[in-house]
Amino acid sequence: MTARSGVPVALTVAGSDPSGGAGVQADLKTFSALGAYGTAVLTALTAQNTLGVTGVHPVPAEFVGEQIATLLDDVTVHAAKTGMLGTAAVVREVAARLAGRAAGPVVVDPVMVATSGDRLVDDDAVSAVRDVLLPVADLVTPNVPEAAALLGTAPATTVDELPGQARALLELGPRAVLLKGGHLGGDVSVDVLATATGVVETVRPRIDTRATHGTGCTLSSAIAALLARRRAAATEDAEPDWAPVVEGARDYLQAALAGGAALGIGSGHGPVHHFAGIWAV
Repeated sequence: MTARSGVPVALTVAGSDPSGGAGVQADLKTFSALGAYGTAVLTALTAQNTLGVTGVHPVPAEFVGEQIATLLDDVTVHAAKTGMLGTAAVVREVAARLAGRAAGPVVVDPVMVATSGDRLVDDDAVSAVRDVLLPVADLVTPNVPEAAALLGTAPATTVDELPGQARALLELGPRAVLLKGGHLGGDVSVDVLATATGVVETVRPRIDTRATHGTGCTLSSAIAALLARRRAAATEDAEPDWAPVVEGARDYLQAALAGGAALGIGSGHGPVHHFAGIWAV
């Protein structure tokens, strides 16, 4: 039996990034910055830096499942997120372990391509995410290329195409979709949030920076952290109110993007500053 926790607890199920800007490292930093205790299950080791990925070493699916089961046997988790899962076998294992909602609401970041452009999963894993993991997700947070891969269609080229693709993703089983439009360029960054009640836009000014490593990981983990805080404070489980959670996570990411360049980490796409406003460079 799991012991009740006095603090919000968030779980990341994702790969490792030695440069610290993405993956489990970024997720744990984000959880801490937003006041949630971070727990982590590793799905893969990567050899990467701010310039790119040179290798991926998957963790066997059975051991990924054992990590999740052992954690949940002891620790109350209020919300979970998934990141890079790597293989179809790992995707299926994670989906099966999280399907019972023992880890609270599940945020799925369908990590398929790194910021550097490196492909991180094969076609079988993409199919498994679409067919097995999305029906388990409370929220899925694809970017434009990931949405196209999941839908088997061409990537959106304008903001006007985002609502239709978000609705199509919603039909694949998740309870909500946050389709990120950052790849579309322009003076503003437009994401669309689709739920059973409709589609709304969330807009932020675009920040001109190369410090974009780990933005997707950071946004999804910020959502998970804020969900964990809400669920830990609630007297009973309820359907998340997605709009304020998403807006709060986007505010956090906006500050992290603005502060990233000052870190000066690496010579490629540097990381965002996960502790912007908490400690200064």
